[in-house]
Amino acid sequence: MQPLPFLRPDSTCLHLIDMQTSLMRKIVGADQVTATVAYLIKIFKTLGLPILANTQYQKGLGGYVPELEPLLDGIPCIDKVEFSGFDNPETVRLVEAMPQIKNWMLVGIEAHVCVYQTALGALRRGMTPWIIVDAVGSRHENDIRAGLRRMEMMGAVLVTAEMVLYELLGRAGTPQFKSLMPLVIERDNQLAS
Repeated sequence: MQPLPFLRPDSTCLHLIDMQTSLMRKIVGADQVTATVAYLIKIFKTLGLPILANTQYQKGLGGYVPELEPLLDGIPCIDKVEFSGFDNPETVRLVEAMPQIKNWMLVGIEAHVCVYQTALGALRRGMTPWIIVDAVGSRHENDIRAGLRRMEMMGAVLVTAEMVLYELLGRAGTPQFKSLMPLVIERDNQLAS
C-alpha cells in the first residue's frame, strides 16, 4: 500500500482558477465559493505559501470578482484561453520554477471544465491535485458532482478549506496557529449568521 499523501507547507501551492465576475454570476453558491477562496488566500499569505491565479480570456470575460481583487496583490495572475492551466505556457513556466511543489490546491470555476482539466494536467505532471470542494463551483449542481467524482476517480484528493488549514498547520500552539485563529473565528461567525 502506498503511503497516504500528506500536505506539507514546503510542497504546497494554491491555484486560483477563473474567478471572474462575468462567470461567477452564474455559479451555484458563488458567494460561498468566493468567501472560501478569500479565506484560503489569507491563510496561504499568512503562512507565506505560494499562490498563483489564472483568468480565462480576460479581454472578453473581465477580471476577478471585486471581493478577491484586493487580495490578488503580489499574486501572479496569468490569462489563458486553454481550459487547463497546465496547458498554458506562461503558467507552466511558473509551475516549473517551483519544482518542490507537488501538491496543487485547486479552487475556482468551473469544477467540471477548467478545474477538472487543470487537475488532470497536474496528475499528468506527477503532482497531486487537491480539490477544495467548498471553494469550487459550476453553473449546475450535476456538473459540480460529476466533476468532483471524475477528479476523485482520477486520483485527486477532495478536501475542505478547514481540512487544508489544519493539515498545513499540523499542530496547535505555534505562532502560525495563533496568527490564523482570528481568521478561523471570523469565518465561523460568518458561516453561523
